[in-house]
Amino acid sequence: MKKIEILAPAGSFESVISAVRSGADAVYLGLQDFSARKEAKNFSFEELKETTSYCHIRNVKVYVTMNTLIFDRELEDALECVKKACECNIDALIVQDIGFANMVHKACPNLHLHGSTQMSVHTLSGAKLLKEMGFNRVVLSREMSREEIKYIADNVDIELEVFVHGALCMCVSGQCYFSAMLGGRSGNRGYCAQTCRLPFKVDGCDHALSLKDNSIIYYLDDMESIGVTSAKIEGRMKRPEYVASAVKACYEKREKGFISTATMENLKNVFSRTGFTDGYYTNHLGHDMFGYRKKEDVVSATEKLFREIRTSYKDEMQRVPLKGKFTLKENESPTFEVTDGKNVVIATCDDVKGEKALKVALSEEKAVSQFSKTGGTPYYFSNIEAEIDEGITVPISSLNKIRREVLSIMDSKRDFDYNYYFTMPEIDFTPADQRITEKRAEVRKIDDKIGKDYDLIFVPITISDEDLEKVKKKCNKIGISVPRGLFGREDKIIKKLKEFKANGINDTLCNNLGAVYFCKELGFNVHGGEFLNITNTASVLWAEEYGLTDILVSIEITDEQINALGGNIKRGLVSYGYIPLMLTRNCPVKSGRKDCRTCKKHGKMQDRKKYEFSLYCDGNCVEVLNSVPLNILSEINKKFFTFFTMEKFYVENSVEKVENYGENNGKRSQTTTYTRGMYFRGIK
Repeated sequence: MKKIEILAPAGSFESVISAVRSGADAVYLGLQDFSARKEAKNFSFEELKETTSYCHIRNVKVYVTMNTLIFDRELEDALECVKKACECNIDALIVQDIGFANMVHKACPNLHLHGSTQMSVHTLSGAKLLKEMGFNRVVLSREMSREEIKYIADNVDIELEVFVHGALCMCVSGQCYFSAMLGGRSGNRGYCAQTCRLPFKVDGCDHALSLKDNSIIYYLDDMESIGVTSAKIEGRMKRPEYVASAVKACYEKREKGFISTATMENLKNVFSRTGFTDGYYTNHLGHDMFGYRKKEDVVSATEKLFREIRTSYKDEMQRVPLKGKFTLKENESPTFEVTDGKNVVIATCDDVKGEKALKVALSEEKAVSQFSKTGGTPYYFSNIEAEIDEGITVPISSLNKIRREVLSIMDSKRDFDYNYYFTMPEIDFTPADQRITEKRAEVRKIDDKIGKDYDLIFVPITISDEDLEKVKKKCNKIGISVPRGLFGREDKIIKKLKEFKANGINDTLCNNLGAVYFCKELGFNVHGGEFLNITNTASVLWAEEYGLTDILVSIEITDEQINALGGNIKRGLVSYGYIPLMLTRNCPVKSGRKDCRTCKKHGKMQDRKKYEFSLYCDGNCVEVLNSVPLNILSEINKKFFTFFTMEKFYVENSVEKVENYGENNGKRSQTTTYTRGMYFRGIK
């Protein structure tokens, strides 16, 4: 069985060194653009080339992150970045944007693609979709349990990467709009303001959105046994000492089977939030997973600790085994042939020849000892053969010269070139010529007065048979809204959808790639939701190519960007509703030691300014709804000219009744506080 890969974060070249010298098998890093950690130092292309050379010599891979959503105006520059990164001989590209990924695969089929955790893949179907698209690896959502990871590993041939240490966002990665909605800084664009670390109150807790850091390093051997390819450490924003500590803990666990007390203590002291949690992997969710950074966590990270950790990686880690054969014959120049198992290097010292020793002949032991002095390099000799004529010698300085030369040539051999062939694709940005006046809705609670005001209404998959029949009699057309949090229940959802299909329902609203895959397999008309994060023409074209019926564009692009999108597929936008700002697997209410029986799925949360956020629970995941509704109903005809509209009815109060909306012809009370979202102000 192949050993699990230790994958380390690198926000700077110093972090690369600390990771490699501590035992990492691969590093991931961002460029100065299109990285989900825009605040990190990140790498220029010159620094990237230096990094790939350094790492490849030492048997370490380099993965570049371009894991953000991309706008149309950026697509050409983003593709040019990939082209330049390929010229630097990267080993793989980590991406979030589905359309951009599709273009990259067509432009450079030999480049390995890794699906970022920002793609929110947490089911077998999601992994299968990426496999079909040519991805080599998927970085799974952090919220998955051991059993859920194993199920994917057992049923699809794609590499799986799992976060084993570092910060936990409260929200499923790729599904957070909190920072963008409140402050214009999008986590999907690399500008997250860490809104979740601010005080949010539920009864019994003042930090209801802050989790402890994840640490499942102790389960490394277990993950290896169930088929996980790579153990990923979070932390491109953190110090090199943090990187070294986390890598060392992983390396000890993998190589020795245990983590020393000193190593674990260093890891805790260098950064934690009241300790660590393994709650998601072990499927023990609840209060114990919550924590925030307190004074004692900060003061434990002393300069003395950092100096101690720096000392641990001041020297090269000799990690590349070599085999050598030294030959010395009388009246011939000495030669040293060395191989790393792939490359062969032969060095000769032409300025000397083997000659009869006046005093002491060169012994095999002495030659082997001299060639084994590889300190300060990443190499060590696992075996050296020596073939020396009897009574012959050469100066020891000649042996040292040969050793230095052979290792230098080996460096150049190992700094290989992938010779990627990159064809810059053409993009047709011609705006779609559509005039659509359809009105749709998604409802979470069925009301007796639902009528024919909408062309299509999506109802929850949990709808009762009685309510379903009621809605079918009163509505023009209905579809099923598939939950975007599919954790551990994909098979049950597929079974339920088959029943709906047999009952004559042919439309589904899908907000997760896994749902897109299995709904297409089941023969539904697949309507792509806004949480697929479609922000550019490339993603519109992907949806068209993949066979979606129509799409809702992302809530994170402006009216100008929406109207300029190319492609022919029918598309729409969300025009009204309490927008979910987070999708969470651990319920904020549980931070206050409450349970589902107490909450009864009607939780509330309050921020430091006393704004109240409703918590919508479907029994598996929780959505944190914005404190005020989105409302651009009066702007539709003025600002958006090619789109159908979708209203979201999520919460139960007087202004959130479908029949009220219909009776008032879409007009809301002027006294209702609302937001126009990001459609007009935009985001970073």
